[in-house]
Formats: sequence, structure tokens, C-alpha cells
Amino acid sequence: MSIERYIDCFSSPPDPLLEELERVTNLRVVQPQMVSGAVQGAFLRMMVEIARPLRVLEIGTFTGYSALSMAAGLPEGAVLHTIEVDDELEDLAREFFARSPHGHKIELHIGSALDVAPRLGGRFDLVYIDGDKREYPDYYRMLMDGGLVGAGSVLLADNVLWYGKVADGGVTDRHTEAIREFNRLVHDDPRVENVIVPLRDGVNVIRVEN
Repeated sequence: MSIERYIDCFSSPPDPLLEELERVTNLRVVQPQMVSGAVQGAFLRMMVEIARPLRVLEIGTFTGYSALSMAAGLPEGAVLHTIEVDDELEDLAREFFARSPHGHKIELHIGSALDVAPRLGGRFDLVYIDGDKREYPDYYRMLMDGGLVGAGSVLLADNVLWYGKVADGGVTDRHTEAIREFNRLVHDDPRVENVIVPLRDGVNVIRVEN
């Protein structure tokens, strides 16, 4: 049994609606491997339940699996703003949001996160970054320097190991270099503390201290 299969077997199972969404994503969407999946979905929900945020921002909705996972951990009255640049994914995400008992907590925005997020106003208690990898450094600067997060906010950034390429000095494509820059920005920023968790493709867990 592979370690991935072992982890799946001994982690809490996903909601049936999420299982259906994963199947539909695999049937209808290009690059279905981008869906968060059961283990990462459970991780996100648990992080939300621990942090108890009232305002959540997600950069990169895809088909909505991660948004629904986080919304399940949100209390009533909390809101999750999720931003997706690909408008062709909008109908699928909205279909499953409408069918979920937690969908009313989600507000979906279509467009570039760099344009949309600053217009939402206020600070976010938790941010999940899973958008265009080439824009990760810009997302971080926008959040930290644009007043979208503050002391006590938690940022979760997905794919920060980028299939192990970040540790291979011979790989210099734009995506890899951007992820490296993002990780360096976080590491060198005295305003935050962080730890990279080797979950799937790596999640950088970042807490804003001041």
C-alpha cells in the first residue's frame, strides 16, 4: 500500500458531495489533478475550525473543492470570498456551492485576484493561496503591504514545493522561480512566522505577528 493510500484510509472521509465534485472534476475539467482532494480538504477544514476566522479569502477557486471544505468549518455569519480567473469554471463551482448546506457562506468572484481582492475591503483572518504560481510573490505583497491581513491573520499557500523543483537548482522556469521567490519573501519577512508542511505538494503555513 502506498503512503498516499495509507493516509487516505486513516484520515476522516470527505462529505459525499465533495466526493462527487472530485469525480465530476476528473470527468469535465482539464488538469483535474489540481483539485484539492480529501486529505487536503480535511486539512483546510480543520485549519478553519482551529483559527475560527470570520472573513476568509481564497485565491484560486478551481472547481470549488477547497472553498466548500473551508466553508464547512466556518461558523454561521462568517464569509469566504473566493476568486477564480477562469470564467469557464464558474458554472461548475456555482452548481456545487448551490447544492451544499455551506454554500451560502461563499461569495465567488471572477477575475484577477490582484484586481479583485483589494476591492473587497477590510482585513481577512485567513487566506488560502492557490492561484497562478507566477503571481505568488505579487499575492504576498498585495496581502501584507495592502492591508488585507494583519496581526493574527493566517495565510496558507499551496504548491510551495512545486513537485520538488524548488530544491533543484537546475530548474529555472518562471513558475519554479516565482515559488522560490515567494518562499524567500516569507522566510525573510520579520512580520511573520511560518512552517512548510510537506502535505501533497507542500503548504506554507504563515502566521502574521505584526
